Amino acid sequence: MQLDKFSDYALRILMALAVHHPEKMAVARIAKVYNLSENHLSKVASALVRGGFLRSERGRAGGLTLARAADEISIGAVIRHLKEDEPVVECFGPNCQCRIESACGLRDPLAQAKEAFFAALDPYSLADVSANRGALASLLAP
Repeated sequence: MQLDKFSDYALRILMALAVHHPEKMAVARIAKVYNLSENHLSKVASALVRGGFLRSERGRAGGLTLARAADEISIGAVIRHLKEDEPVVECFGPNCQCRIESACGLRDPLAQAKEAFFAALDPYSLADVSANRGALASLLAP
């Protein structure tokens, strides 16, 4: 399974916030640090807020913060939230046009592989992947 840019950017946002915790960060600042589209990062941040991983405050003193402690945010849970509903292959989706679907034996192995991918990430927390805060902070400086 391959992570798309949306998931990649979600993890980058979370890591930036973990490194700067408890400081709030505006999407514009995170976008500048990573040289990414602010508009696109706003959509990613909204998905993370909906998933309960981030809090968002509007206004001049607003910004994004982690909704929970970094050690309580599972990387597997984040990716599962963002990707669980996306089909691995066409036959997992609602508009399957596959000619061999009724006799195909790939569905169960592919479903198991998808879950194994998430499960491999479950033991890792945001704290684990952002443990090198000093180095990350210097790399994330504007």
